[in-house]
Amino acid sequence: METEDKKFVINIPEGTCGFEAVIREGEAVKPLEPKAPVKTDLSGVIGAPVEYLEKRVNTNQFTQERSHLIVEREQITLTLIINEDDDYLRGKIEGKLEFHPKFEAFGINTGKIWAPSELGMFCKMNRSFFTDKAVNMKLVTDLMNFTAIVNHKIEQGVKENGNQTDKFEQTVNSNLPEKFTMTIPIFKGMPAETLEVETFAKINGREVSFMLISPGANQTLEEIRDKAIDRQLERIREIAPNIAIIEK
Repeated sequence: METEDKKFVINIPEGTCGFEAVIREGEAVKPLEPKAPVKTDLSGVIGAPVEYLEKRVNTNQFTQERSHLIVEREQITLTLIINEDDDYLRGKIEGKLEFHPKFEAFGINTGKIWAPSELGMFCKMNRSFFTDKAVNMKLVTDLMNFTAIVNHKIEQGVKENGNQTDKFEQTVNSNLPEKFTMTIPIFKGMPAETLEVETFAKINGREVSFMLISPGANQTLEEIRDKAIDRQLERIREIAPNIAIIEK
């Protein structure tokens, strides 16, 4: 195998006692190309912005005067924007209060349509959310053996002065209770609320289906929403008083 003699010139400073030379062959390692900073983009429960501020407010990662908080009460959302005037370093931390999956599954106040047997089976599998298990058992039995009488009354007439009347009345008499009580959390991470739920009948020909409505749930939702948001805003004002808070 042929080898090529190579000469190296090494200058050793005078007075050096020990010396080691390392000779590397091949191309030099290329330095890594610079990359843009990684933007902060986080989301979590309603308290996420407060949690972030508690841990980052004094770390020089951002300044309060260059940050703001957007409050959207209808969506129950708090969005913290940091480094608002820097395209590279701008970050977002979003906190949201979300409905509990089981509350959504019941479809209370959403217009969800239930067939009697379908609702009966669902209530049976979710007995833990009923205040009284005996009430749950009776409701399940009534739904699984649902009977109803639909009465129609039509009134038409013409008065002497020419005015016409055309009235239609419809009543449903069934074996179901008009209302029942549940204990169920409305939002994730929140304690359970006791709600009075009403059954509202919908008639399509000979078929009767139901919707679940609860005026109390709407009132409780409004109260919980405002309390949860106001509690977070109070903490943010304590931790970072110079952050602008904008309500939408």
